[in-house]
Amino acid sequence: MIAALIAPFYVYPVLLMKLLCFALFACALNLLLGYGGLLSLGHAAFFGSAGYATGVALVAWRLPFELSILFGVIVAASLGFVIGGLAIRRQGIYFAMITLALAQMVFFIVLQLKGLGGEDGLQQIPRGKLLGIVNLANDRSLYYVVLAMFAAGFWLTHRIIHSPFGQVLVAIRDNEPRATSLGYETGQYKLIVFVLSASIAGLAGALKAVLFGVVTLADVHWHLSGGVVLMTLLGGLGTVVGPIVGAVTVVMLENELGEFGSAMAQWTGVSWFGNLGEAVTIVTGAIFIVCVLMFRRGIVGELQHLILTVRSRPRTIQPQTTEWVGPPPF
Repeated sequence: MIAALIAPFYVYPVLLMKLLCFALFACALNLLLGYGGLLSLGHAAFFGSAGYATGVALVAWRLPFELSILFGVIVAASLGFVIGGLAIRRQGIYFAMITLALAQMVFFIVLQLKGLGGEDGLQQIPRGKLLGIVNLANDRSLYYVVLAMFAAGFWLTHRIIHSPFGQVLVAIRDNEPRATSLGYETGQYKLIVFVLSASIAGLAGALKAVLFGVVTLADVHWHLSGGVVLMTLLGGLGTVVGPIVGAVTVVMLENELGEFGSAMAQWTGVSWFGNLGEAVTIVTGAIFIVCVLMFRRGIVGELQHLILTVRSRPRTIQPQTTEWVGPPPF
C-alpha cells in the first residue's frame, strides 16, 4: 500500500492510472468467470457504455465528477441487468455467444447515436473537481482518486468472493444441478453476479474516460472483451490478485513493446524491430498460447500451486543416534 501511495512520484501517473483501470476491469471479469463460471465475451459493452455515459454527463450535462461516475456505473449496471437477464437462460458457449451478440448491438447503437461522436468518439471530456474542491486536472490528484476507487472496487470483489454468496457461486460453478437440488435459485445468483461484475467494469470504464478525456468505439469493441479475458487467464483465473498481474503484464507489453522495438532497431540497425509496436496482438497471442500449454493456472495460480506443493511435501525425519557414554558394554 505504501508503494502505491508513493508510486506517482517515481512513475508516470497516467500510466499507473491506466494500469489500475484495466486491473479493476479484469477483476470484474474474474468475479464472473473465475467464481461464477460464466464466460462473457461482451464485457467491453459495460466498460465502454459507462465511459460514454460519464462523458455525456460531464460534457453535456455539466454534472459534478462524483455524479458523473455514479451515472456511468448505473448505466453499466442497468445494461448488465438486461444482457444478463437474457444470457443466463443459456449455458456454456451459448451464454458466451449471446453476450457477444448483445455487446455488438451496443457497439452499433453507440456508433449510430447522435451526440456520441460516431467513429471519432466522445472527446474533450473534462476531469472536473472532486467535491468541488480538489482540481483533478492535476495528474497526481486524480491518481489518488483513481487509487481509492480501485481499492474500493477490489475490496468489494474480495468481500463478494469470501462471503456466503461467493461460496454459493462456487458451488453453482462446480455443480449447478446439485446446487439447485439444495434449494438455491441459481438463476438469481447468476444474474446478481452478472450485474455486480458489469457495475465494477463500468466503474473502470468511467475512470478511464475521465483519465484520458476521450471515449472511442475501441472501448465497446469485442477486441477489448477478448483482451480482458486474456488478462484474467494470464494472471490466474479464480485467484484474487491474478487479474491484476495479468492486466499489468498485458498493458505494459502494449506500452513498452513499441519503445523496445525502436531501441532495438537503433542498436542493431535492423528496421524490422521498429514494427514490434504494431505486433502487440501477435506477442500477446503467443503469450496466451504458452500460458495455455505450459501453465494453465496462470502466473499467480502456478505460484500458489508451487507453494502448496512445497508445503505439503513430507519432511524426512533423520533417525536419532545415541552415543554410548562410559565404558564399553562388553
